[in-house]
Amino acid sequence: MAMSSKSKKILLILALILALVAGYFAGSGRHTGHEPGAPGEPTANGGKVQYTCGMHPFIIQDEPGTCPICGMRLTPMRPSDEKPATAERQIKHWASPMDPTYVRDEPGQDYMGHDLVPVYEDGAVPGQVLIDPVTMQNMGVRIAPVERRDLSRTIRTVGTIEYDEPHRYSINNKIDGWVERLHVNQTGQTVRKGQALLDIYSPELVSAQEEFLLALRNRDRLAQSSFPEVAAGGERLLEAARTRLKYWDISERQIAELEKSRQARKTLTLFSPHAGIVTEKRVFEGMRIMAGEDLFQISDLSRVWIISDIYEFEAPWVRVGLQARVELPFAAEAAREGEITFLYPYLRAETRTLQARIEFDNPDLQLKPGMYANVFIAADPVMDVLAIPSEAVLRSGKRERVFVALGEGRFEPRTVTVGVTDEDGYVQIKSGLRMGEDVVVSAQFMLDSEAKLQEAIQKMTPLPEAPEPEPEIDLEDLF
Repeated sequence: MAMSSKSKKILLILALILALVAGYFAGSGRHTGHEPGAPGEPTANGGKVQYTCGMHPFIIQDEPGTCPICGMRLTPMRPSDEKPATAERQIKHWASPMDPTYVRDEPGQDYMGHDLVPVYEDGAVPGQVLIDPVTMQNMGVRIAPVERRDLSRTIRTVGTIEYDEPHRYSINNKIDGWVERLHVNQTGQTVRKGQALLDIYSPELVSAQEEFLLALRNRDRLAQSSFPEVAAGGERLLEAARTRLKYWDISERQIAELEKSRQARKTLTLFSPHAGIVTEKRVFEGMRIMAGEDLFQISDLSRVWIISDIYEFEAPWVRVGLQARVELPFAAEAAREGEITFLYPYLRAETRTLQARIEFDNPDLQLKPGMYANVFIAADPVMDVLAIPSEAVLRSGKRERVFVALGEGRFEPRTVTVGVTDEDGYVQIKSGLRMGEDVVVSAQFMLDSEAKLQEAIQKMTPLPEAPEPEPEIDLEDLF
């Protein structure tokens, strides 16, 4: 019996459907028995297996072998052949890179202004590094916990002994004249307050003495007047002459002697107004001196300054009022105690250091300007702060980063804000880490290279193209 036209069309449709189903299973069955990771073969995600050295992550080859640098056996790069492409993963939520507890359903920024990063269903975060246990052992990865602790530091530096500026004095004359005799004629000589310095001859000074004697005789004569106003005028004239002598540094004792002797002297003596050491002497016997000229510099060494250099990274530990101990290299057992009284508001351009002034009493004059001294400054401790070993911090010049150990060979780079560093090598963490997390303290440079390498490979790996949709078959067209 001849088959009808309608039956032929139905059979044709069934045959076409069977052919499509058979082709689908035939295509998917090609990879069923394939061993992933075979040399040179494509992996499940369409990329080739590549091999790298655990000690030198920048060594990448398409075939297994040994590292040309250290000779170690190359290992397959698991992240590139076992993980699905990023485009195929499902985003679970968005989290802050600085605070993983800050989670949102949509992209945006956290409370610190950082862009949120996606967290996928498989738990992976962009930038994480996955290292197998063998490679971790070869790299020598060590971790340390983030903990709360007290940070303290004793700053050890060197100081220079200098003069106490408020106790330095310049001795000068008020009138023109000639030096007839020097009573203090050596630099470094010790002088007492009121000790004679030099005898000076000055025509102006002789004239001033004569005026004083004239006023003295005039007062005595007018004192006998029956008019009180006349007697008071003579007294005022004498007082004016006396004041003029005082303005020229003539002492009360010298004026009293002049008043008693009633005879002008050719020379008058200048006395030291302060006690100390003559640090500069600019006058000689017979020398003509002018009014206002500096004759001596006298410094009181009973109290001295020590100027200490503080490096920039130690500056946060230093403040005015801190106690300091000073030891002299030749007498370390005779330590002296003082305190920081001033911090200079600028850095020395030559050494890039901050200067701190420490004041010390020096009754025995053992501390001499120009000496070096060892200075120990006990800084205030920073109490109960988050801290990690300072070697865990990678400083790039732009920011500080650490690698957080997430477990099972996963490591995540994290940007942190650091504070002070104590003498035990722990650095304060102001933000970026939480109590109880673990950070890498060795081989983090290799992890950083691995992270950058994986990022570069991920950027170079093309995303899988979406399959083209099969054309729909209109069954009506078949009939």
